[in-house]
Amino acid sequence: MAARRFRPLRAPALALAATLAILLGACNGAAQSPSPVPDLTAAPTSAPTLAPSASPAFPTSITDDEGTTVALAAEPQKIVSLTPATTETLFALGAGPRLVGRTDSDDYPPEAASVQVVVKLGKVDVEQVVGLSPDLVLAGGDGFTPPDVVAQLRSLHIPVVVVYAKDTAGVFSDIRLIGQASGEADPANAMADAMASEFDAVKAVTAGAAHPRVFYEIDATSTIYTAADQSFLAQMIQDAGGEPVTTGSTTAYDIPLEQLVAANPAIILLGDAAYGTTADQVKGRSGWGTIAAVQTGAIYPVDDTVITRPGPRLVEGLLDLVRAIHPELNVPGESGAPLGSPAASPAAS
Repeated sequence: MAARRFRPLRAPALALAATLAILLGACNGAAQSPSPVPDLTAAPTSAPTLAPSASPAFPTSITDDEGTTVALAAEPQKIVSLTPATTETLFALGAGPRLVGRTDSDDYPPEAASVQVVVKLGKVDVEQVVGLSPDLVLAGGDGFTPPDVVAQLRSLHIPVVVVYAKDTAGVFSDIRLIGQASGEADPANAMADAMASEFDAVKAVTAGAAHPRVFYEIDATSTIYTAADQSFLAQMIQDAGGEPVTTGSTTAYDIPLEQLVAANPAIILLGDAAYGTTADQVKGRSGWGTIAAVQTGAIYPVDDTVITRPGPRLVEGLLDLVRAIHPELNVPGESGAPLGSPAASPAAS
């Protein structure tokens, strides 16, 4: 899922395609047993950065998300990341200083800006990657990184580990995998455990709440894009306490207007808000006037990057969804009350 990871058509169309490719990832990752539920009274403002772990035993071999066994002779000192999510993860684990190549979409953390760009508009510059002499390349699966690029790099004896997550458990699994490959297994395991615990704490609260029907707008400039059935995005909405309006397909992210109107969502979330889409624009669209969310004004912007990029800030994305779908619940960062406490409202005061 990287980077993923939505770019509407008013932005480069290739970027939208890349985001959809992340959400179409097909790997089931198994989350480890969560650690005790953490204190959720303060929302994270950024991904946690953990201290580097002691170097594990190398040489070693690991199996990536495509089932390929990758041999690593020593702890990687020059790493190339071909997805924004793997870049974020490396920095969060303390391996950022060893990153020598990245994509032009890597916008977090700010320190990544100083790293050489080797992927522009989705195209990997293989010559540049080879010239950096990396001892580890982290690539995106399910076509996010073109398979021929992966094959070419491997033919040149460059270790390439492919990661992609079908669901949130897959995200936690991939964090562990990246930690193992980069020599940061201990902080990776700690991070994955903490994230799994935070997800469990949120889901325990939202499970008891009403689940309104939610339409998540990826883009609607021409074609309407939303969550596919059984997708990473659909699961995020469910975990946040909503019933996602999906396309009716596990592989397609476009939905006809007639199907959306028939679904009649109670809430519309604007993942494309960062590109200028507003609630007023949605209200003014032809054919949308009968939708319940349009009639009630329940149209809210959300931070698409943290919601759809399968990396260390995913808990932040889940909390963003909960705030939009269930404003009646106090979530971290609002009043400081624990998640699940009744939120203060004008009616209650």
